[in-house]
Amino acid sequence: MVNPKTMSTKSMQINPDDNVAIAIMALSTGEKVNVDKHHVVLKEDIPAGHKFALKELKPNDNVIKYGFPIGHAVSDIAEGGWVNEKNVKTNLEGLLNYEYHPKEVKLDIPNRHLTFKGYKRENGEVGIRNEIWIVPTVGCVNGIAEAVINDFKSQIGMLKNIDAIEVFKHNYGCSQLGDDHETTMKILRDIALHPNAGGVLVLGLGCENNQLDVFRKFLGKFPENRIKFLVAQKVKDEHAEGLKLLHELYDVASKDVREEVPLSELRIGLKCGGSDGFSGITANPLLGVFSDFLVAQGGTTVLTEVPEMFGAETILMNRCDSFEMFDKTVQLINDFKAYFIKNNQPIYENPSPGNKAGGISTLEEKSLGCTQKCGKSLVRDVLMYGDRLKTKGLNLLSSPGNDLVASTALGAAGCQMVLFTTGRGTPFGSFVPTLKISTNTLLYENKPGWIDFNAGVLLQEKSMNDLHEEFIHYIIKVASGEQVNNEKHHFREIAIFKTGVTL
Repeated sequence: MVNPKTMSTKSMQINPDDNVAIAIMALSTGEKVNVDKHHVVLKEDIPAGHKFALKELKPNDNVIKYGFPIGHAVSDIAEGGWVNEKNVKTNLEGLLNYEYHPKEVKLDIPNRHLTFKGYKRENGEVGIRNEIWIVPTVGCVNGIAEAVINDFKSQIGMLKNIDAIEVFKHNYGCSQLGDDHETTMKILRDIALHPNAGGVLVLGLGCENNQLDVFRKFLGKFPENRIKFLVAQKVKDEHAEGLKLLHELYDVASKDVREEVPLSELRIGLKCGGSDGFSGITANPLLGVFSDFLVAQGGTTVLTEVPEMFGAETILMNRCDSFEMFDKTVQLINDFKAYFIKNNQPIYENPSPGNKAGGISTLEEKSLGCTQKCGKSLVRDVLMYGDRLKTKGLNLLSSPGNDLVASTALGAAGCQMVLFTTGRGTPFGSFVPTLKISTNTLLYENKPGWIDFNAGVLLQEKSMNDLHEEFIHYIIKVASGEQVNNEKHHFREIAIFKTGVTL
């Protein structure tokens, strides 16, 4: 979090040990900037969100931001010079050996006994939406599912106690082997069992690898009045049969009503995408404060994007609540590095062009900003891809950084919503409400149809305490039914992680 003593209206030094500062606004060559004890004359133009040197840096000198090295200089950088991906390179290389140095964590956050209005499900879980979904077992029936859904919506007209009716199309369920076949089944199972769904029609073709009778057993225990099954090849008129089953689901789900439930029932995914130089200063720290708050209320948060933990993973490892969790976190990190190596790809080929344009130069810089989303809480559990939540508190989840894949994985784990920070902006939404938080005010003002909440006001003398209080109340409103932008625009989709061959 930004130290107020190191911030001016033009620039900031995040940590007193940093040898770079961040331009809050675009700065010009020759401009004099005062940052704490540093009085710097800029040697070149510095775009907003980008770094400039507070002292002269020589080749191989570490560049320090957030109090940690984010890479090293590869050429001379003058005091007041622009520090970017052209003159800074990552310090990361190869595989690492990790040691467990547990850190004591004490969060003095009282339980305020807040509530939201959610849907209590038969298995004890709570949904924040009451929706009817078609979940295809295979991509071949996507067209059927869409046609049936559209016809059903026209028949129903005004919805009664139903928040949305959706089909979540995907390309998989056949021509897959081994891990890919299993992960497709896991993600589709997790969606079908999600508490945000009041009714689900699982639609199969009949000849796919993901056979519906096998998938039905894979679901385990489920409410048979809320999950129905249809194999298109086994009926004469799959459209009419699909409509009949949707009407049966609607009759059940439309009787559901919202009830006051404690905030401890919230399970929230933490995600960032299109990050910029302000991500680790505004929006991600806001999510970190909220994550600690929700955990203190007895709730659950989930951090994913494993490749964007590289370079900051030891911070998470030392916050594991046991050696077992440390060992699981090491496996989480090393398994993803092995995935890169297996595919003959560089482990540390990050950040993206958009990240660099926004002011992020190395993976360490990106990761140190990314991991701030989970605050300071202890890590209570580590989930593999496709696993469902079973432990309250802060969880880590295996998934790539890809926005759609990671957000789908968070929802599949059981998160009722995803909090998504961004400095560049994105309109997409997953199958659960995907709430966008901007890192800067310009993005919030330019993209009101994309962005739901503005963390950029932290750069304009808004205190974290005041903004966090606003954020808590906004999250409660969303959990109680207020739609976010991706829902309003019907931007709803899923993406499933694929690692192997396609037959």
